[in-house]
Order: sequence, then structure tokens, then C-alpha cells
Amino acid sequence: MAEHEHEHVHVRVAVVGSGFGGLGAAVRLRREGITDFVVLERAGSVGGTWRDNSYPGCACDVPSHLYSFSFAPNPDWPRSFSGQQHIRAYLEHVTDVFGLRPHIRLDSEVKRMVWDTERLRWDIETSSGHLSADVVVSATGPLSEPKLPDVPGLDTFPGKVFHSAQWDHDYDLRGKRVAMVGTGASAIQIVPAVQPLVSRLTLFQRTPAWVLPRVDRPISAAERALHRRLPFTTKMRRGLLWGVRELQVQAFTKHPGELGFVEQLAKRNMGRAIKDPALRAALTPDYRIGCKRILLSSTYYPALARPNVDVVASGLSEVRGSTVVGADGTEAEVDAIVFGTGFHVTDMPIAERVVGAEGKTLAESWAGGMQALRGAAAAGFPNWMTIIGPNTGLGNSSMILMIESQLNYLADYLRQLDVLGGRVALDARPSAVRAWNHRVQERMKAHGVEHR
Repeated sequence: MAEHEHEHVHVRVAVVGSGFGGLGAAVRLRREGITDFVVLERAGSVGGTWRDNSYPGCACDVPSHLYSFSFAPNPDWPRSFSGQQHIRAYLEHVTDVFGLRPHIRLDSEVKRMVWDTERLRWDIETSSGHLSADVVVSATGPLSEPKLPDVPGLDTFPGKVFHSAQWDHDYDLRGKRVAMVGTGASAIQIVPAVQPLVSRLTLFQRTPAWVLPRVDRPISAAERALHRRLPFTTKMRRGLLWGVRELQVQAFTKHPGELGFVEQLAKRNMGRAIKDPALRAALTPDYRIGCKRILLSSTYYPALARPNVDVVASGLSEVRGSTVVGADGTEAEVDAIVFGTGFHVTDMPIAERVVGAEGKTLAESWAGGMQALRGAAAAGFPNWMTIIGPNTGLGNSSMILMIESQLNYLADYLRQLDVLGGRVALDARPSAVRAWNHRVQERMKAHGVEHR
């Protein structure tokens, strides 16, 4: 906002990011009676991941009524698994309903934040000016910085190159030869969406994923009317969805022997569309289901079976002019390369911009691995917490559940500061962080997961 450009202000809380985590934090602050806060957003609108990711076919693989705030139920979700445009509209609605816009500074990217040990505050430099805050809530999210691989020759490619999270909607894919690099959650939505448009699609698959059907359907007008008239039915629906997913995770963590049945479902899903034995073998993972994120799609395999699609069972290793080359030597001439290669999750760029009490950046502190007490507080960074921090990712349910849990932690944190009174700061003890991380790692080992 232009009125903030030359203004230095001090606030009780600065929230970084306006996706689910940042907007959720803002709502919680207001509900706690705290109005002296700002939300710093680098882009020109709110929405975070659901603003940036607008690729064809973009949708959530968590049911809509579970992928929404418990304190802001939406009776009007149009589908059981809603698309990007509906989720983004929901976040805009939350922003308006809870009166958050006066607190939001758009086009205000955080360049650097430094802890002032004398004044017990964070000094924050943004692209729109300076400010300081008693407490910082970092809600930049793990899916905010696209990750492009370092592919030899890519800089000389004469065609179009972009990441799935930076989709170029001005580039028409119709009739083009396209290379899709990656087979993650974004790629399996992009492939069926663009396959009918392109002349040829070459998919580079480094590691195949287990894919289960996505049981998606429109939510009827009668259902939506019922949810509006009787709000408790929305809560019941959410609770049922939550319960089913909790039962699923019990199978993964306590009864892994039962996963063979789930694998058979995934193989049956593949077998219905993929008749070629060689392609079926290439698409079948060599690891137990659940070791990597299980993907949901009923259209991915049928798209791969179409005659204009080639699957290269290796990663992209080189680009020679307009020729893309797989690690297995497969070559293809293409007009465009689309990367669905994920995000900087364990090396978040924001960590380079946060300087703690000892003069070290968060990135330096996390050089040996990301660690935070309850996934929120990092030792040496007083009055600072992150939303969706280390070891908070979910593979079975909605991340909104985890976000709301961390918002409870934020509320407790601020209440404790009030109890202590005056100019005061809280910092996680290194021993507490180590103990928490050790507990997490030991529990993962108990379920056959090794930390790397």
C-alpha cells in the first residue's frame, strides 16, 4: 500500500504471508482481542499457494469441507474436491468476513528481519518500507518457492519454460510438443488437463507414485441448501471426513500389514486404464504404498494411455537445443518444458532473511536440519514462530487441522507474554528443541521411517 512506503511503525505482531496460515493467524489475533498487527504479503492479493498455483486442472486433493477453517465453514462448496478458483475465492471471503483487509500490506515482500536484543523487538525491512514488531509469525508456507532443477543446457532452450506454480497463461499449448517434468501432485493434475490440447506430451518420471481414484462429484443444490439452513450438518460432514482419514492413518502407522489391500486398489486403478504391460511396469512403484505421498486422480492414467503421450521412466538429464534428453538416453523434440518439480521445502528462502539473537540466520541455524519446538519455535529466535514448520506436514488429512493447532499455540504464546508483562521475550530452549526433535525422530523410527 502506497501510504506505508515511507512510514516506520511498530506493531505488536507482524504476520508474514497471506495464505491459509497467515489469514488464519490474523483471524486468531482478532479473536484474541489483538488488533495491533499487520500481515505482510509480497504479492498484490491474498491467497498464497492458491493464488500462485493456477495451472490447468489445479484442485485440492483433500475434501473441501475438511480443507477449510473450522471457524469459517463454507456451506457452498461446489464439489467434494474443489478447484483452485473456489479455494482462492474462499480465502478472499474469509479476508472480508473477518475484516482483515485494513491489516494487510500488499506488495510488501520481507527482505530481512533482525532481532534487536536491546529493544526486544524484530526490525523488519520490506519492499514497501520498514517496521518493527514485538512478535513475528512466519506463515510463508513450504509451497511458496518453486524449485527448478539445474539441468545442463536448459538456458539455451529456444522454447517456453515455466514451473507449474508460475503458469504462463499467455502461452497457448494447443498443438505444441510439451515436456512435463515430474510426476507429483501438480503433474498428475496438469497431464490430463493439457493432454487433449497438445500434439505430443512427453512425461519425465523419475519416481512413480501410487495413485488412487479421486471420488469427486458436484455437491448438489439440495446439499448446499441443507448446510446453509442447518449449519451443524456442515460440522457433521467435516467430522466424518476427519474420522475416515484418522482411521486411514491408523492403518499406515499401526497396521502396515493391511496396506497390501490399498496397494491392490491402486494397481486396479492403474490396470483399468493402462493395458500395455511395459507401461504398467514403468508406472508401478517399487516401494510400499504410504512411503511417499499417495496421489488421487481418476484421469491421470487414462491420459497416459492416449496415443499422443510418451512416458520416459527417468528424470530429465540434459537439454540440447530444442531436444530434451532423459537419464536413460530417450530424446524428444519439444516446444515447451513445464516443470512440476516441487518447492523449496527444507531450504525455505525466508530462512536466509531471518537473523536471530546470536546474529545467525535461521538458515545457518538449520544447516544441520530443520528443528523447531512443536514445529513452531526455533531456538535463538525469540518471539518468533512459524506456521507449518518442521515435522508438521500431513500426508493423510488436511493441513488446515495442523494450522489451527499451531494457531492455538500462538494464542498461548501471546497470553504468556501478557502474563509476564512489560518488555519481554520468549525463546525456545535448545535442550527443549533437541528433546522434541528426538522424540519425533524416535516415533518415526518406530514406524519404519528413517530421518534423512
